Amino acid sequence: MSGNETIRILCVDDETNVLRALERLFLDDDYEIHTASSGEEGIAILKEVGPVQVVISDYRMPRMNGVDFLREVYQRWPETVRIVLSGYADTASVVSAINEGHIYKFVPKPWNDDELKVTIGNAIDLYFLQKRNRELLEELQQTNEELATINSNLERLVSEQTSELRLQNQVLSIAHNILDAMPVCVLGVDNDDLIVQGNEKCRSLLKIDQDQLIGQNRHGSLPPSFNAFLDRVRGDGTHTERLQLGNQTIVVKGTYMKRGKQEGIVAIFDEDRPL
Repeated sequence: MSGNETIRILCVDDETNVLRALERLFLDDDYEIHTASSGEEGIAILKEVGPVQVVISDYRMPRMNGVDFLREVYQRWPETVRIVLSGYADTASVVSAINEGHIYKFVPKPWNDDELKVTIGNAIDLYFLQKRNRELLEELQQTNEELATINSNLERLVSEQTSELRLQNQVLSIAHNILDAMPVCVLGVDNDDLIVQGNEKCRSLLKIDQDQLIGQNRHGSLPPSFNAFLDRVRGDGTHTERLQLGNQTIVVKGTYMKRGKQEGIVAIFDEDRPL
């Protein structure tokens, strides 16, 4: 679980025999053991050696007791797991002070070697579990930030596209209004023979409603003479002739248009002007 990270344990006690006993306890383990005879010395070692996974400290020491020492360890190195030792029968004061140092475990003296080794192993596991949780949290925060950036960019793009679409619709609306205002009939037919344009004059001239004209096949909507004219335009490219529409004689001018992907026939019908 530790990967390539060196596992360091700091033991702090003002009794030399206790420190030696702790060193002997971990002789067979692949741990880097550091010892200090006071809280002040322990702080100095923590500053020097780098990340320390577990700190074990005696409770009653001169100048700085164990809880005060571990409280300072928590403030400076909160990721380090903290364990306190005490050899006093009355441990009520120690237990009440545990939360002050955010202490993981209280171990009474004399300790059981096997139980202490299990406690240390669990403390090391806790250290790396909490470390992995912090890493996952950082990754999650980074992902959330990236998602927020993506969402912001999407909102900006949607806004820009909406504005562009709104502008296009305005332009189309103006174009349709211009076509409807023209005094001549304008008719557009695509390559599939569907009627794609027919202005107001055209609808009036042909006496056809818009929903019966736009999107309809020209062969079912236009008079046979008009369809024959459109066939001639498709064959010749441009064509002009006079057609009879009811009692009216009208002039029809047509051209085959190709602009990019758009192909079809545009025809203008004018009943007022002579050929």
